[in-house]
Amino acid sequence: MELWIISAVLIAALAVLLVAGVWIALTLLGVGWVAMVLFTHSPAGGLMATTVWGSSTSWALTALPLFIWMGEILFRTRISEDMFRGLAPWMAPLPGRLMHCNVAGCGIFAAISGSSAATAATIGRITIPELLKRGYDETMTVGSLAGAGTLGLLIPPSIIMIVYGVAADVSIARLFVAGVLPGIMLMLMFSGYIVAWALFNPGKTPPRDQFTTLGEKLHAARHLIPAVLLIGAVIGSIYTGVATPTEAAVIGVIGALVLAAASGSLSWRTFEASVMGATKTSCMIAFILAGAAFLTVAMAFTGVPRIMAQWIGEQGFAAWQLIAVLTVLYIILGCFIDGISMVVLTSSVILPSVKAAGIDLLWFGIFVVLVVEMAQITPPVGFNLFVLQG
Repeated sequence: MELWIISAVLIAALAVLLVAGVWIALTLLGVGWVAMVLFTHSPAGGLMATTVWGSSTSWALTALPLFIWMGEILFRTRISEDMFRGLAPWMAPLPGRLMHCNVAGCGIFAAISGSSAATAATIGRITIPELLKRGYDETMTVGSLAGAGTLGLLIPPSIIMIVYGVAADVSIARLFVAGVLPGIMLMLMFSGYIVAWALFNPGKTPPRDQFTTLGEKLHAARHLIPAVLLIGAVIGSIYTGVATPTEAAVIGVIGALVLAAASGSLSWRTFEASVMGATKTSCMIAFILAGAAFLTVAMAFTGVPRIMAQWIGEQGFAAWQLIAVLTVLYIILGCFIDGISMVVLTSSVILPSVKAAGIDLLWFGIFVVLVVEMAQITPPVGFNLFVLQG
């Protein structure tokens, strides 16, 4: 059957289910089922059962709920609040002053949470009331936080990198290492924008309320020690090869529990809330990944990815041309669906084309994360915007 007919039918099925408000995971399963029943002679039910089971028992996925749980623990304890107190004296002398706490705080918390939403919510809960109380511009305060919150996707341990690594069969540890330098560069760019904005809008930044000596700054920096220790334990164990990402996630959870208990902010209610929050988020992501795995298998049986990859090869597209097209595609998709759904929804079709164009999948993973970051703050479905509004 013609490629355009198969594509039209599957896109129509996808659009109908999404517009109807069906869960992303069920939508993926439904589109895969339609593809198998209409365009192949293979047993759809048996393949669905084996594929969903196989994707759900992936060893690489065990790191996912653990990193999410670590972020939930920190989100609900005093460790995150101590970060602001440790950063504030160091950020005050810069143009833009305490707004840099949004960037620095998100960068540090991203390295111990792995979640964009948790990063934006946690740092926002601390900085927004404090900055608005001191007279900082509300638009810039919220905007800088929404942008910096996306660092949770890029700076390891990143949940979306785990999702992409599973979907593309790329080493998660290598993805984590590859995300460090772009994450630092993005932090510097965010801070650079704040500096430029403050210099061009001097009236929107309140005067420095107090001056602190180097000794006072160093004394305040002690509040950063728990977060730095946790980052060193998690990221350091991965980079040195001492632990796999899954083992590092266990270290992170244990470390977060120990630090929360030592700070006196770990209660049974906090512990229960962190477990339930991590369970709900993990199940949602695992369900989406299972649906995406079945859609990937279904697409392979229809031959669409192979035909598309062959077509791209025949067209002679340069790598930069394909990247330009995919950038536009991801930006458009980001206006309507969340980042993780966007990655798993497109992987089965796009990755064969990317391979055919000779693009390294590790590099492409970082590219995808950067584009998904834009999706997190792009209306109408800018997830970070909803988090901050709530």
